[in-house]
Amino acid sequence: MIVVTGATGHVGNVLVRKLVENEEEIRAFILQSEDLKPIEGLDIEIVEGDVRDIDSLVNAFQGAEIVYHLAGIISIMPDKDGFLYQVNVEGTRNVVNACLKTGVKRLIYISSVHALKEPPKGIIIDENCGFDPQYSRGGYDETKATASLEVLKGIDRGLEAVIICPSGIIGPYDYNISQMGTLFINYINGDIKAYLDGAYDFVDVRDVAEGIILASKHGKSGETYILSGEKIEVPELMNYLEKITGVKAPSFKAPLWLLKIFSKFTPIYYKFIKDKPLFTGYSIEVLNSNCDISSKKAQNELGFSSRPITESIKDSIEWFKENKYV
Repeated sequence: MIVVTGATGHVGNVLVRKLVENEEEIRAFILQSEDLKPIEGLDIEIVEGDVRDIDSLVNAFQGAEIVYHLAGIISIMPDKDGFLYQVNVEGTRNVVNACLKTGVKRLIYISSVHALKEPPKGIIIDENCGFDPQYSRGGYDETKATASLEVLKGIDRGLEAVIICPSGIIGPYDYNISQMGTLFINYINGDIKAYLDGAYDFVDVRDVAEGIILASKHGKSGETYILSGEKIEVPELMNYLEKITGVKAPSFKAPLWLLKIFSKFTPIYYKFIKDKPLFTGYSIEVLNSNCDISSKKAQNELGFSSRPITESIKDSIEWFKENKYV
């Protein structure tokens, strides 16, 4: 029996699909009244609960050999109400304790490359960077770093666990519309009027799901594995989107100083309109940060590989169109 928390998320639903293809017995752990469209029609057991409620986790983990813990909050907004901490940190602590209590044989925790301490530009980001919440860029980074340390504490208590750190994730089956999915949809609709300098490393969601499964089979307990793909500059991304959609790329490059001014007000604006933000001070900083990320350890020890980013972008656009998101 395999339990997947966060089974309806972008990585979660793709992981569940791959596990079903492998004829595994799957139990999806989801929030009550959660939209089941991402896993609709799949031959799986569904159990409702909340990672903030350890009793519901203990109930869901009964009889499980492997737990894939993906439930968490991804946000480029500040954590002013503490919700990120409750879900990402306290929720992960509860998962660790529930695994120990129910005798789960192996936990695979999906952290983030943002949880790692980022070295200066020119130095490769790899697993040796380690987790240090004090060096985090924002609430998301800090909570994922702290949660990763909770998993390491569980390992010290006898839990067999592996930590996975993906870079930026793109690809199809993006039912809840990720930040990059929002960008793609807005681009197709002609709503992107400007671009900014910067770059980041993106990896296909299908490759991440496969890497997670490989980690459950070949990953060493106590080890961290980065799953990264390919770095792309923002202007290059805009030009490629123009090529595959026929929508002209924006020609105006927004000055960084102007964006930084606007970014001070974007959290209030997006909260008011109840929409996902395209950029905040956090995301601007990320796009101008060190994004030279290595997945050599995962390649060598797990057999991980990633497809070209152009294929991932093209498949994302086609999936959004086929599913009437644009």
